[in-house]
Amino acid sequence: MRGLEARHRGFGVALDNDAATALARTDKRDVPMLYWTAAARGLAISLSKDSPEMIAELPLVEMLVERVAQLDEGFENGAVPEFLITFEAARADLKPDEQRQLIRRHFERALELSQGKRAGTYVSYAENACVPAQNRAEFKAMLEKALAIDPDSDPEHRLANLVAQRRARWLLGHMGELFLESTAKGS
Repeated sequence: MRGLEARHRGFGVALDNDAATALARTDKRDVPMLYWTAAARGLAISLSKDSPEMIAELPLVEMLVERVAQLDEGFENGAVPEFLITFEAARADLKPDEQRQLIRRHFERALELSQGKRAGTYVSYAENACVPAQNRAEFKAMLEKALAIDPDSDPEHRLANLVAQRRARWLLGHMGELFLESTAKGS
């Protein structure tokens, strides 16, 4: 927010009062700051599920991410649709079929933009689509795809891939806790 405030004087207050107008003032140079502001607020909300004030900020997070997508959908090779996989999974205002379709669409777009080189895309889909659907086989396949990525093939995203792969290994080790039946929908 400080970076956005430095480029756009009064941005924080404007964002609180009229987010659409404040966001219209931003341009492609603001994309990293907008994205990381959305990510930070989204994480804060996910850690404060018992706080109505924080949950009330979800529409703002959505507006921030939508603005990033308008300005640079390809930011960080698919970071926006990857973010939206988790965001859509957390929404309670969607019908399950609609939610699954949105998540799948974001997953496919993230794969397209990253050329399948972001392990986090597979991990996010496994956690946010396969676990709720109790699709053990697809869950395992997604995590194996994440682990098959060579982190050294994309030095710019090496750390992110290593972190996602660590999460993938942890999730594989806890499948018994995530799925109701060990033989349901494959193993």
